[in-house]
Amino acid sequence: MTHPLLPKLRQLKLSGMLLTLEARAAQATEGQLSPTEFLALLLDDELERRTQQRLARRLAQSGCDPNKTLARFDFLAAPAIPRPLIHDLAACTFIARHENILICGPSGVGKSHLANALAIEALKQDRRVFSRPTHRLLTDLHGARATGGYSRHLARILNVDLLILDDFGLQPLTPQATQDLYDIISERYERGSVIVTSNRAFEEWAPVFDNDLLASAALDRLTHHAHTLIIQGESYRQRSRRKEILATAAALPAES
Repeated sequence: MTHPLLPKLRQLKLSGMLLTLEARAAQATEGQLSPTEFLALLLDDELERRTQQRLARRLAQSGCDPNKTLARFDFLAAPAIPRPLIHDLAACTFIARHENILICGPSGVGKSHLANALAIEALKQDRRVFSRPTHRLLTDLHGARATGGYSRHLARILNVDLLILDDFGLQPLTPQATQDLYDIISERYERGSVIVTSNRAFEEWAPVFDNDLLASAALDRLTHHAHTLIIQGESYRQRSRRKEILATAAALPAES
């Protein structure tokens, strides 16, 4: 932080270059790089640094879990999931086409992980993402009415490129929450993509709204341009619990 170039780099908002300046200078000397090549290396470092900072900022704002990535998704535990489709979706062209993804299956089979992983791929492409459990999103939206922040909060939900509605149908909805959910789905229809995860079968989604008219209109919009995934299998959590029990039992001394 005492480098003589620091004041000038700071004035140009390039102080991050100091992090690799000495290493790049040594590389330039050893490799007999031209001044232009040396400068190009420093600029590449700065661009990559800014890209990573922007990704970290968007990730923090999105509500996504940075640890639930595609690289960490256990496809072997869910062999029915079509890998080619997932990798195609990871390219995020579905977002450009304003298509939705609907994922259902029993608890603990990786629905939320998969949705989160696709959201992270979208963030890497500089897409705006907002991810929340459905019930929490609607509760926060309702609470914003009392604080005067409703319009701002709703605008954020409506204007992101990708909205994640996790655990849809896990908890009952109030009439106001049902109306809010319909409004969100309706406003985003053909304007922004939505990923919905649910442990309910698709035919059980309509009763969640507790309003036949709203349910029909909302589900019609959700499913119009949608990729559907049904994940079957055993809960990761239950399987991990059994492994822990077996490991503990194996570690116990045998009875004489």
